[in-house]
Amino acid sequence: IQLAHAGRKASSIIPWRGSFNETETERPVVGFEEWTPVAPSAVRHMASSKLPEALNRDGMARVRDGFAAAARRALAAGFDVVELHSAHGYLLNQFLSPVANKRDDDYGGSIENRMRFPLEVAAAVRAAWPKDKPLFARISVTDWIEGGNDVADSVAYSKALKALGYDLIHCSSGGFDGARPQIGPLYQVPFAEAVRRGADIPTAAVGLITTPQEAEEIVAAGRADLVALARPALHEPNWPLHAQRLLDPGSNYDAWPKQSGYAVRAMDMALGRGR
Repeated sequence: IQLAHAGRKASSIIPWRGSFNETETERPVVGFEEWTPVAPSAVRHMASSKLPEALNRDGMARVRDGFAAAARRALAAGFDVVELHSAHGYLLNQFLSPVANKRDDDYGGSIENRMRFPLEVAAAVRAAWPKDKPLFARISVTDWIEGGNDVADSVAYSKALKALGYDLIHCSSGGFDGARPQIGPLYQVPFAEAVRRGADIPTAAVGLITTPQEAEEIVAAGRADLVALARPALHEPNWPLHAQRLLDPGSNYDAWPKQSGYAVRAMDMALGRGR
């Protein structure tokens, strides 16, 4: 499970609806209303975004404790892995990035100061989560904005997370208005490789990795230790099972649900590619 706080990106419309409530009759049921979000500084995400309230020390403590409480709930609910989301322009990423963090106290300015609060949250989550269960952190390795967070900043943050006992860094990028990403197949894999080598910690690569062959080559070449899927898995929920069939043609169908595995095996046998 991924633990996140949207920060100044909260109190926004539902993307697939285009508004808070699609119709007035939905309002009593759905109940979405605007509210004042919080952030490291009173700076809007976009010109059309609601102006956030800058967090004071008490507010930061509440957020930190909320993350720790969420980790404890995740454990009680039976989750096996927790991932701390500090990427994509959400609250912890807002503290990390000079794009959103304009503070002049101990939590703003240098990278050491900007990562201070995210690391306080990370330490609280680490204390709440068992050491024998995997604990990941997701980061935006670059903001894709001049003067924003860069690879060197992210390597420093990843080293600090490793020192706290985090097991893996999930390497994404971007999340702020004005970003100019250079998008293409495997475009974020170099970030996972840079953090893996620079911070000496396992990493996950993500972003337009769509085929099993691509995923296999990334791991086999030592560019990352895991490959993460989001939209490919939404498009094809059985992606890992199809990858097994493609990369290991001699494998059986035990990983499939019994009914569908029986049917898929019959199809493969009819096509001369199963056993």
